[in-house]
Amino acid sequence: MHSSILIRDPLLCCRMKDDINQDDVLDTFRGGHVYIEGNRIISAGPEAFTGKADRVIDAGRMLVLPGLVNTHHHFFQSLTRNIYGTRRSELFDWLSTHYEIWRGIGGDAFYISAKTAMAELLRSGCTASSDHLYLFPRNAESTLIDREIGAARELGLRFQPTRGFMSMSKRDGGLPPEEVVQDEEAVFEDIGRLVEAYHNHRSGSMLRISLAPCSPFSITPGSMRRTVEVAEEHGLQIHTHLAETRDEERYCLEKFGKRPFALMRDLGWIRENAWFAHCIHMNDAEIREAGKAGIGVAHCPTSNMRLGSGIAPVKELLGAGAKIGIGVDGSASNDSSNMLMELRNAMLISRLREREFWLDADEVLWMGTMGGAKVLGRDDIGQIKAGKCADISMISMDRLEYAGAQHDPAAAVVFGVAMEAVDHVIVNGRMAVDHGKINGLDDTALIREQQRLSDGLVAMAEKHMRRKLRR
Repeated sequence: MHSSILIRDPLLCCRMKDDINQDDVLDTFRGGHVYIEGNRIISAGPEAFTGKADRVIDAGRMLVLPGLVNTHHHFFQSLTRNIYGTRRSELFDWLSTHYEIWRGIGGDAFYISAKTAMAELLRSGCTASSDHLYLFPRNAESTLIDREIGAARELGLRFQPTRGFMSMSKRDGGLPPEEVVQDEEAVFEDIGRLVEAYHNHRSGSMLRISLAPCSPFSITPGSMRRTVEVAEEHGLQIHTHLAETRDEERYCLEKFGKRPFALMRDLGWIRENAWFAHCIHMNDAEIREAGKAGIGVAHCPTSNMRLGSGIAPVKELLGAGAKIGIGVDGSASNDSSNMLMELRNAMLISRLREREFWLDADEVLWMGTMGGAKVLGRDDIGQIKAGKCADISMISMDRLEYAGAQHDPAAAVVFGVAMEAVDHVIVNGRMAVDHGKINGLDDTALIREQQRLSDGLVAMAEKHMRRKLRR
């Protein structure tokens, strides 16, 4: 790590305002500097910098952004992208098919798939990510979160893993098979271990643990309530899926006699330290209540399109006071981990609604940075301002995709996504991506190992299904 870095004379720098409703929400300047010492930003503005730095980056042709913040993912799903037979499936059928494959994932595969997903995120300008790991197959060790943490430390990504789980199998009226559900007491024992071993609540922390039972159709109500209590005890964020599909709505009405949002309210989940993935099928009263409570929402437009789930009411949620960030969701329902593409799709999918609900490029850039920081409960990232963590991405405008679009560099990276996304990424004051290359990563070896593991999983699942059909 350089003890000091100077980003000199940026073509455009977006510092990000505190609130999305402020004028000039990107808080931009041209020329000037961003100066970093250690892991913190010391100064950023249009003034010339007269001091010295260990490394100087000429940003005269670059857009300089706060690092993007990914608020929802399932890293392990990068092993099962583009699975034949699920390309036209909605969520419940899609899940049922994938569970047959996922039951065979082991510890090494969780580590490699996490590393693959994180590498993609870094290359698209992401510096901080959550991951919703709810799958703990019986043939895998219990320390799967630890394997992901190891991958994040190797690549230098700021990480907020969530200890998820499923406890209600098909036999109990849930959706997943028995091979991927866990004993609830064992889960909460492991939560205590993870919090003690890894959670760091201090400003600038590279690692925070959150809690994330999977969904209303895979967790008992008792465990949902207990999760809230444990999070309160340790000061943690909580996370789950909510109101993603009409299937989920029907399930909750049939099993609990309540809509998903009402169920979450009754379980104590509609609260400021909670954030939810999707939130598509919410009515006006639920949106108002969500905003009043200050919940967070991970907007996952590509996955929502891929599974035909619908379009989230983002404008209404923002207007009501909810916190909104962007999430790429699992790489089996995206099928990528490209944050810049996700920003573009967030803008474009909004344009299928009435004009009053459209999002513009500035709004999705803010949601992808400052919005995501707020969703994850952080006040130290998401902006390029003195005292904030030095998490920054830099994108050269000298690309074919941006030729003719450079009158507005910030909008250019939303309206047109480059094949090679970013040039430099700084995380916590360290060059994680330098000239488009992730420091210390052997791309070829990672790609080959990921594909080997994926091929093995698919072959194992096909063999298992053939045996079931013969019975």
